[in-house]
Amino acid sequence: MIALACDHTGLDLKKEIKLLLDEMGLEYQDFGTDTPDSCDYPVYGYRAAKAVADGLCERGILICGTGVGIGIAASKVPGTRVCTCSDVYTAELSKRHNNSNILTMGARVVGVDLAKMIARHWLEAEFEGGRHQRRIDLISAIERGESL
Repeated sequence: MIALACDHTGLDLKKEIKLLLDEMGLEYQDFGTDTPDSCDYPVYGYRAAKAVADGLCERGILICGTGVGIGIAASKVPGTRVCTCSDVYTAELSKRHNNSNILTMGARVVGVDLAKMIARHWLEAEFEGGRHQRRIDLISAIERGESL
């Protein structure tokens, strides 16, 4: 299950991502917003990120104007590894090397076709483990407040 969320600027792009997920046969849960009325991205970013961190959803795709604000909000939820991407290469490696579980994008930064390519590559990429797992473990230790 993929958690989806956006603010008012990401609404149209989120609709396009839903079409991609339908095409890929992937289920999703939409955490809002559902209207073009101005809203606060941290509310929706938090809801989707919490669903990922709690295991209700495996991954999340979140959208705001730049992808940065909603990504910062989502990254505050323990258990998330957020990647804000505007290119395919970064998206794919964020999954392969960092086991990112939330992808954020900016509706004002990437067009529909590029956003779909980014999302597809991220969704299809698999974590490589190995030396990368050691680094994920270190990130988790930081999250728990441990010193490195």
